[in-house]
Amino acid sequence: MKKTVFLLLLQFIGAISLSAQEQSKDTIVPKILNEVIVIGKKAQLYQKQPKPLATIDEYLQQSSKVEIIKRGGYAWEPIINSMATERTLITIDGMRIFGACTDKMDPITSYVEISNLSEATIKSGQQGGCHGATIGGAIDLKRNRSKFTDLGWEAAVNTGFETNSKQKIIGTAINYVDSLFYVNTDFMYRDAENYTSGNNQEVLFSQFKKFNVSTTSGFLFNKNKLIEASLIYDKATDVGYPALPMDVSLAEALITSLKFEYAPRLSKIKNWETKIYYNTVTHRMDDTKRPLVPIHMDMPGWSDTYGFYSKVKGTFKNHNFMADLNSFYNRSIAEMTMYPSNPNENVMFMFTWPDVRTWYGGLFLEDNVVLNPYSNLKFSASLANHLNKVANQLGLESLQIFYPNIKDSKNRILKSISSNYFHNKNGFEYGFGLAYGERASSVSEGYGFYLFNSFDRYDYIGNPELKNEKSVEGNVSLGYAKKKMSAKITSSYFHISDFIVGKPDPTFIPMTIGASGVKMYTALEYATVFNADLNIEYQITDNLKGKGQLVYNYGKDFEKRNLPFISPLRYSASLNYKVNKFSTEIMVQGNATQTQFSPFYGEDRTPDYAILNLASSYSFTIEKSKWNIRAGIENILDTYYSSFSDWNNISRKGRNFFLNINLGY
Repeated sequence: MKKTVFLLLLQFIGAISLSAQEQSKDTIVPKILNEVIVIGKKAQLYQKQPKPLATIDEYLQQSSKVEIIKRGGYAWEPIINSMATERTLITIDGMRIFGACTDKMDPITSYVEISNLSEATIKSGQQGGCHGATIGGAIDLKRNRSKFTDLGWEAAVNTGFETNSKQKIIGTAINYVDSLFYVNTDFMYRDAENYTSGNNQEVLFSQFKKFNVSTTSGFLFNKNKLIEASLIYDKATDVGYPALPMDVSLAEALITSLKFEYAPRLSKIKNWETKIYYNTVTHRMDDTKRPLVPIHMDMPGWSDTYGFYSKVKGTFKNHNFMADLNSFYNRSIAEMTMYPSNPNENVMFMFTWPDVRTWYGGLFLEDNVVLNPYSNLKFSASLANHLNKVANQLGLESLQIFYPNIKDSKNRILKSISSNYFHNKNGFEYGFGLAYGERASSVSEGYGFYLFNSFDRYDYIGNPELKNEKSVEGNVSLGYAKKKMSAKITSSYFHISDFIVGKPDPTFIPMTIGASGVKMYTALEYATVFNADLNIEYQITDNLKGKGQLVYNYGKDFEKRNLPFISPLRYSASLNYKVNKFSTEIMVQGNATQTQFSPFYGEDRTPDYAILNLASSYSFTIEKSKWNIRAGIENILDTYYSSFSDWNNISRKGRNFFLNINLGY
């Protein structure tokens, strides 16, 4: 199967490349429509979205490729193309970062703030393989950075309040820019109490507090050489997770990098960017505020990552190429200490992640071949080495209870190849592609030890002997755009071999009180995932614009069982009216009933829902200061609902009034 896929892709690439050689050498690259969510510069934050001070998660939900798994009021987990964290890749400015929580309470998106990001680039499937191995796709969160101008000093203040959860938001930004130097600084603080669901029902343990500090500074040498240093420090405390049996007392991250960028003159190499980075994440789960805890547990986790990448972009004739050499070293460790209520009983301790060290090194190559002024072929390939090593002898011996012959290390070779054709002429566009990719098992899938999943109520044990998961992917897109109207439909299909899941093993006894049993990670023969989405935009009048989105997902394993977290039909529609400095938007969004749920993976049927939102804004200036005031109502009808992606059917927010104020000067 693998050889057949590679041969088909190589034939596809070769056939179109030969036709390219017969065409005129036009080096202007037609636009490749990867999905980009523009978040906005600090001074223009209010111009971009209905709710300027929303969280990153709320912005990402606008994408037809992204859904969000919610476990509380904060730190939601993005899934791409109906695939969760293990099968996707999320980076910040190209940097690999790994969470320190075995329960996924700290997705990478939780360590950045909306006020210091410019955009989120979302790539589907193997098109997102630049910074590492992926199956479902990738999100790269790109931070704001100034251009070298003589603007001098500028500053902004952001503040907001939400009635539901009584969330208080305050943020500041101070920037300095001249022709050779810039520094961007940003601070954001959030403090939220428990929120209420529809019909004014309080959702206990949904509070959180956090602050985020970000700074980036660059210096220009000789007009074509740049050195840039950046830092993010994010700290959340007293974070409640009502869908889980534990909360979080601390989630803390330090993310640093140093970049050198060179743009040669009169050269086929247009840009050469090299970055080294380091990040450390600390996460502490806490159950001390929960009533009726059968046994108190401390569950801290740590993740340290050192990495670099060196990326070269250039042009040669009708080829626009990129080469990315990237590598990282990660250390992940998590532990659990159980304190019996009887003081005469011994304290119990174990490693849930047994100090797993991961070395990764890969080379990613991409060539975008211009066939003519209207079409192009983009193909890529990558080859990587992935090595896991268990550094803790006690943790290794624990896993050897289940796998007596395992060694302390496992080496893997990961491969990918893809090819995509794009055509865009007179407003009409279409594209199609084929791809093959592989991924290694995650730390939890390979080395997790009695990880309790509160969704299906099983303890999970990793499997170091898992094969690489392999995906064959096909994608198609069709679109039409004119001055007043645009419409685009895209679809993707994934056939994933050696699909990694947990399967019940009745021969083992669970450790967690009340657990239904033990699941061992194993590989199914295959699973299939299909996604399709339609996006429409129409400029009704000069002042009135309408948008609509429709998304369909489907997922089955080889035994025709539904896969988990597959969205039912979901939709959204909005009308935006703008005149002079005033704008207002009304939006409806919802899901159909989830009929293809999966009891095998712990799911149940969730009903359909629809909610109505309204937001308005007004902008004005006072001398040198620019003001924007935006207010709105979310879930106007106070609908009580939960969706397929709400962990353990946790209910979502009811009616919520919000006020966001932005001042820039």
